[in-house]
Amino acid sequence: MVQFSSAAASEWRSSWPLVLTAMVGFSFHSIATYSSGLFIEPLQNEFGWSRAEITGGLAIAAISTVPLSPIVGSIIDRWGSRRIAVPGLVLTACCLASFGTTGPSVANWIGLWCLYAVVGLTVKSTVWTHAVTGVFDAGRGLALAVMLSGTAIAQSLVPPLAQWLIASFGWRDAWFWLGFGWCAPALILALLFLRGPPRKDDPQPARSMEARAREAMTIGQALRNPALVRLALATLIMMTLGLAVIVHQVPILTNMGLERQTAAWLASLSGIAGIFGKLITGALMDRFDAARIGAITIAASAAGFVLLIAKPNLAMIMLGIVIIGYAVGTKLQVTAYLTSRLTGLASFGKIFGLMNSVVALGAGLGPLLSGLLYDLAGSYEPLLFAGVPGSLISGYLILSTKNAKSQKARGSNLHRIDESLPAEGA
Repeated sequence: MVQFSSAAASEWRSSWPLVLTAMVGFSFHSIATYSSGLFIEPLQNEFGWSRAEITGGLAIAAISTVPLSPIVGSIIDRWGSRRIAVPGLVLTACCLASFGTTGPSVANWIGLWCLYAVVGLTVKSTVWTHAVTGVFDAGRGLALAVMLSGTAIAQSLVPPLAQWLIASFGWRDAWFWLGFGWCAPALILALLFLRGPPRKDDPQPARSMEARAREAMTIGQALRNPALVRLALATLIMMTLGLAVIVHQVPILTNMGLERQTAAWLASLSGIAGIFGKLITGALMDRFDAARIGAITIAASAAGFVLLIAKPNLAMIMLGIVIIGYAVGTKLQVTAYLTSRLTGLASFGKIFGLMNSVVALGAGLGPLLSGLLYDLAGSYEPLLFAGVPGSLISGYLILSTKNAKSQKARGSNLHRIDESLPAEGA
């Protein structure tokens, strides 16, 4: 059982509705990612597009957000999450529904994804993470875990839901119901509970904005910070592999001989494992060395890839999917938690926006590269083989941040990473 400190318990008593709101809001942003694999075959059947062309829209959209994420992060630092998220939820629902209007032109399909990319920045992880980290300190790891479980909830529910909607109403109407049906509860919660809390890392709240700006880490300092650079590289590898597997999970499993409906439910099982991964890892990161916990968790996904490469029986396939789902489910949580401890909160939106550019790059490259590999090789084996060393390298890079020293700007209140992260056993 998780043991809360009195400070963490107080944070949870007063702010659990905010965490619930952020969790549901972040799950809404994850719909496009976790449903797109279910639309591959219907789009192939209707338009004759290749898998690379179909997933290319998601890839281009994700990569196109790379230069915009730090800008949006800076806006969130200035305006707060509520002003961005409330209109963003409505606009994102409209964009999701618009996918059902696509015609036979691939350019039209990619254009819709580019529109979604810009609008989707208003409901990405930076918005929700910014709100949660502004309130939680002692219980930040678990709070982020619960919030980021939204993506695992989407991973669990969206594949079978999308499959049912496509089978019952067709792929065009499925986009409409996924968009507006999921938006409704997220919007209601945001209107009720999403607020802009005061910064808790500021010992003198009355200080001027100019003084706080001098203390905030700049983009240039972040790019020269060894720990942040290593974390960014690990995040790129994690996101590329993770999104490649998630988007193509159903096709990967059907290529192993499983029926489409069974594959969809196994994808759901992977999402459930991701929920447990987030919660367990979040609780452990609050109590022990965060970098070490993150490294072990991410590196463990190598075992899941090995099981899938071996083409075992159904039970072993399920075990491999659970291991990968558990580990991959923590990827964004590890990045968000370590970034918040490295940068402090004054510049968190901006720097995590920069980190989100890396996330977007990996999210765009993963599905596209896996689609290209399948088109060239006729199987997903090259992707699965790449997952083994990729997982181990990511784990090593995260662990190495423990000993990397944070570079300080003159007059800054930033600390070395080993001083800013919880000590083991704390």
